[in-house]
Amino acid sequence: MTRPGWDEYFMEITHLVAKRSTCLRRQVGAVLVKDKNILATGYNGAPSGVAHCLDVGCLREKMRIPSGERHELCRGLHAEQNAIIQAAKHGTNIDGSTLYCTTMPCVICAKMIINAGISRIVYEEGYADQLAAEMVQESGVRVEKFTGTTQVGESP
Repeated sequence: MTRPGWDEYFMEITHLVAKRSTCLRRQVGAVLVKDKNILATGYNGAPSGVAHCLDVGCLREKMRIPSGERHELCRGLHAEQNAIIQAAKHGTNIDGSTLYCTTMPCVICAKMIINAGISRIVYEEGYADQLAAEMVQESGVRVEKFTGTTQVGESP
């Protein structure tokens, strides 16, 4: 039996978290981790108590808004936002944590990640948002693309 490395372990959990998504376009999961402990999780979907896109349809599809544009025209929050909000709601310090996410964060999430003190992002799929990549790089947050069981820069 081969045990998964830490990055593989936490990335697998992001896929489980993403299954809770109520977005009709893309299911995204996020997990905040510090010292090999899960601090918070998030998936993309409407705020608590608000109808989900699964139930009322996708506003962005109706308006034909391309992916990566006009984030404000959506009923849902991104997985990264929900993970950060969950940590704040429960008083969990995420400064210095790692964000594992199925998709590279957008610019709105990138700004939140930077100001929340998250020090590392590990993601699988890219996202068409050059400004997000530039801002994260400028801030000093480490960004690593997860490529499977072996990942460049994996922390012990």
